[in-house]
Amino acid sequence: MASSSLTKSKTSIIHHLKSTKFPLLYFTNHTSSIRNSHNLLHTISSPPLPVPRCATSSRINPFIVFSRCFESVCVGRRLHSAASASNDVRQFPAEAPSQQVLDFPGGKVKFTPKLAFTSGSTEERVPCYRVLDDSGQPIIDSDSLKISKELAVKMYSDMVTLEVMDTIFYEAQRQGRISFYATTMGEEAINIASAAALHNDDFVFPQYREPGVLLWRGFPLQEFAHQCFGNKYDNGKGRQMPIHYGSRKHNYFTVASTVATQIPHAVGAAYSLKMEKQDSCVITYFGDGGSSTADFHAAVNFAAVLEVPVIFFCRNNGWAISTPINEQLRSDGIVVRGKAYGVPSIRIDGNDALAIYSAVHKARKMAIEEQTPVLIEALTYRTGHHSTSDDSTKYRSIDEIEQWRGGQNPVKRFRKWMESKGWWSDEAESEHHCSTRKQLSQAIQAAEQVEKPTIADMFNDVYDVLPKNLMEQEAFIRKTIKKHTQDYPSDVPL
Repeated sequence: MASSSLTKSKTSIIHHLKSTKFPLLYFTNHTSSIRNSHNLLHTISSPPLPVPRCATSSRINPFIVFSRCFESVCVGRRLHSAASASNDVRQFPAEAPSQQVLDFPGGKVKFTPKLAFTSGSTEERVPCYRVLDDSGQPIIDSDSLKISKELAVKMYSDMVTLEVMDTIFYEAQRQGRISFYATTMGEEAINIASAAALHNDDFVFPQYREPGVLLWRGFPLQEFAHQCFGNKYDNGKGRQMPIHYGSRKHNYFTVASTVATQIPHAVGAAYSLKMEKQDSCVITYFGDGGSSTADFHAAVNFAAVLEVPVIFFCRNNGWAISTPINEQLRSDGIVVRGKAYGVPSIRIDGNDALAIYSAVHKARKMAIEEQTPVLIEALTYRTGHHSTSDDSTKYRSIDEIEQWRGGQNPVKRFRKWMESKGWWSDEAESEHHCSTRKQLSQAIQAAEQVEKPTIADMFNDVYDVLPKNLMEQEAFIRKTIKKHTQDYPSDVPL
């Protein structure tokens, strides 16, 4: 149909070109109407084109001019063909490019005669928002939120609890009591301060370095231990690696090891909240390495187009396992990617608890009230190994690690601010440390004594009625365990 219409239009125009004394005037008006009907080109204050004095000149072949322009209209190369026609018919006054805009569906774009590419990078980097300096003192004229003593004490005590929990579980893994562990050392403020700025009915799609969000929401230390030991009280029934926490009660989706798959899931959940008109949002955490995946780019674009209430929280700690940030990207970090997709974005000091709290609090408000995604890039540093399967001293110096553990330590910085307010003391620190270590030791001992989930738990919770192939697999593994008892743990009940 489209081809037939174009053929008829072309035949009609050729007929008028042959029969009129001013063929080019008619053609120009006709193509102008075609442009307007397609809403592609809008000329600001464009005067009517004058009748060309040499329109009947033998030097101009009207069919050639028509063919060029008609082809450009049909295939979308309007501007190029208009320039060609202007060159052939010098009597046509050329409009100043600044008077024209392209009324594209995505918005009007001005023309320019200057051939210039956008810069790949800028000399000045996007600034980083912070509230506390390295010594824990507030920066003058900071627009951060004022927090109460009660909130500040809970934030700091949970940061210390997370720090102690990492130490105890890391040691348990090194003792062979659990199979795997990943710490949040150096990123305690990101965990706790961001969680403090959210509401409990906001949904969390974590990576694998945000157990502090669960801790803030009331997930007991004993349940952390049950998960790491994979016993029958584990919410995942032992089907996940240690530190892959999840809790429906706390709106915390189960951690997945696959990098960045949680990001598009978060956008889908946020779209659901938008459809149901819920007064809550979604937050998803990921590292700088996760921002290099296709899932990240698809999710951010999807969120921007559909205008969903989701916070993208990137922990840019400088290392994607052993890959440094300068080998990952050439752009100014991750924050500039938000602008590319039309998403409000900010870069913050990831070692400053007050800056994180203020930024996430504001981002949540924007996400819900304005129905918009927000991107936060938190600059921090992973002072621990990537996991117990990694030795970070193989790719970065010990001096570098110790430097970040000292002057840039987020827990120490927040404590200095707390002490300057008279809200914390050495006695409170000692008491909290001792109490937390005692609770964790008891939790680990208790979790070790609990038997593992049954073999049947490897197959349930997916189908209402177990299909035949899974029934056969279950029967096969039971038979194998009985035949080779010595090769399987004795605490796994059949």
